Amino acid sequence: MNLYKNDLPSSVVFKDSVAIDTETMGLITKRDRLCLVQMCSKDGEVHMVQIEKGQQHKAVNLRKMLEDSKILKIFHFARFDIEILNHTFGIRVNNIYCTKIASKLVRTYTDRHGLKNLVKEILGIEISKLEQSSDWGREELSDEQLKYAAGDVLYLHALKERLDYMLARENRTELAHRCFEALQLVSDLDLLGVCPEELFVH
Repeated sequence: MNLYKNDLPSSVVFKDSVAIDTETMGLITKRDRLCLVQMCSKDGEVHMVQIEKGQQHKAVNLRKMLEDSKILKIFHFARFDIEILNHTFGIRVNNIYCTKIASKLVRTYTDRHGLKNLVKEILGIEISKLEQSSDWGREELSDEQLKYAAGDVLYLHALKERLDYMLARENRTELAHRCFEALQLVSDLDLLGVCPEELFVH
């Protein structure tokens, strides 16, 4: 794995797709800052960018990649990740795929759609979530934190491949993509402080 400060080197290029996850100080976007963006190419190479406090505007290459509509960005629970990325960098993350949405559309036989459960069932791999709630704002991240962060992106391409098969089998591919396209609207509403779900109830 490769760790950088504040931006991706210009030599790191993702061609068609990239798996992405984020680590923050907490789950309230306007209070808790972005600390780490981890990415994985289709061939399994992991790159991480540690965002120091107040340095987010220097991430020119990272921002350019996130906005590139030709690169598919694969997330698990994209709703939170694109919200924190859009808010931090003042951008629009383009071309999104969410494995959690895909899972909820086709794995209707279970209510367990967390990444740990998904990777275990579909790929037969156990991943640890022990570092999930650790201090991601520290200057030097531990080996355990980096290993955890890598695990959150290493398997997303493989999950997408399997979920794509299931979506096609159940005739829900188009519906999934419509949901992915709606994520920008949901992100905008979240940042505004309006709960999207409440707009559709009496």
